Amino acid sequence: MAVGFSAALGSGFSVSDIFGSGNGREQLKPGQKPGYESAPQDCDTCKHRKYQDGSDEENVSFKQPAHVSPQASGAAVRAHEAMHVSNAYRKAAQSGGQVLACGVSVHQAVCPECGSVYTAGGLTTTVTRTPKGDGDKKADAVSQASASNPYARYKASVNSMMNRGHNFSAGV
Repeated sequence: MAVGFSAALGSGFSVSDIFGSGNGREQLKPGQKPGYESAPQDCDTCKHRKYQDGSDEENVSFKQPAHVSPQASGAAVRAHEAMHVSNAYRKAAQSGGQVLACGVSVHQAVCPECGSVYTAGGLTTTVTRTPKGDGDKKADAVSQASASNPYARYKASVNSMMNRGHNFSAGV
């Protein structure tokens, strides 16, 4: 048995035979990963990938489509999502409310052409509480608490998931 194993790893087998050596397989370019069409530096998909914000906030980046390299995409998306967090705190302070919960999720993907891992986008979720108006009656406030308070809706959905035993991400 040991003889068969050593024979399989003998001089007739090399890494270049698997990844292309002239046996009808294409040679890999420098930096190219096996199974992908191009190397990251030659990838048209990565060169033409554009990021754009989908929110209604005016003072955040990427309101117009813009290119970001895969290497810089993580920092750019995290900075963009931080702008949304900052806006939530500013809006809450202006209205006399407060931010109860804030979560940011950053999504990564793999380029289908070159295999580079890049940050594909992000999502910021905030829950704020604003003060009630002076004209509200106590009975109305109690009856409408779950309908008008986003924190109550959030808490109810989390409790529902926990009671059912589902996994969940508290930031989303």
